[in-house]
Amino acid sequence: HNFPEGLITFVATLADPRVGAVLAVAISIHNIPEGLCVSLPIYFATGNRMKAFLWGSLSGLFEPVAAFFGWLVLASVVTPTVYAVLFGWISGMMVMICVKEILPTAFRYDPKDTVVTHSVVAGMAVIALSLVLFAVN
Repeated sequence: HNFPEGLITFVATLADPRVGAVLAVAISIHNIPEGLCVSLPIYFATGNRMKAFLWGSLSGLFEPVAAFFGWLVLASVVTPTVYAVLFGWISGMMVMICVKEILPTAFRYDPKDTVVTHSVVAGMAVIALSLVLFAVN
């Protein structure tokens, strides 16, 4: 999912640098636990800190690669319609990743739903609060 994140950050920055900056900060914050989720299993499986660090870093490198790809392909053709289609397409991809992969996995590890639903609602609250605080129009 890092490729769509990088692409959408690039497209958002093209359309409105302020939106792009807010999105880049949000994705950067989200990349910290994501990097840990990639690195920790590798570290515990191999005991090798460098290997864990390198794989965690490699997973994050797809975002700037996607931004560069977006610049190569889209920089001269981004219109409001292209912008809308890309945002819809990438948002749909991210929602499907959550619905089809992340939530079922979370429920598999929490079959009695002691924390998953509360965590989803808390995440939604954080998103709503960030929309109010940053007031990106």
